Amino acid sequence: MSGREHHYKITTRWTGNTGSGTANYRDYGRDHDLIAAGKPVIQASADPAFRGQPERWNPEELLVAALADCHMLTYLALCARERIVVTAYEDITTGTMAELAGGGRFTEVTLAPVVTITDPEKVDRALELHHDANKHCFIANSVNFPVHHRPTVNIE
Repeated sequence: MSGREHHYKITTRWTGNTGSGTANYRDYGRDHDLIAAGKPVIQASADPAFRGQPERWNPEELLVAALADCHMLTYLALCARERIVVTAYEDITTGTMAELAGGGRFTEVTLAPVVTITDPEKVDRALELHHDANKHCFIANSVNFPVHHRPTVNIE
């Protein structure tokens, strides 16, 4: 591997001990905090399907969010470099995970970004840049399942 390396440090602190630890599968909480220096704590849990709290983020949602976030940031940078002025960006991303014997895995994630730009002559290139963003996104390059894109570009 060549190039620069970037390092990240996250503390995961389990807060779900209800008094007896993990003595019984049904008796402990899945709640935990994700902590990074100088940032707000993310209150997380398991997916409710796995006895987690629905009001907290779960690892599956965080993975889908990381893919969507990385794509958006990469896409906006590419647009800025090509002088495509984006004035709005919203994406409703979906992910599919299959439970398998003894575990599970994601089978796909689909991003559906709706982007607003200022120049109608740049719509085609704005659409193409989603493909380029996927090729350059650090998170998309780190997963072993397809990341699909169904972008829409509107004119301001």
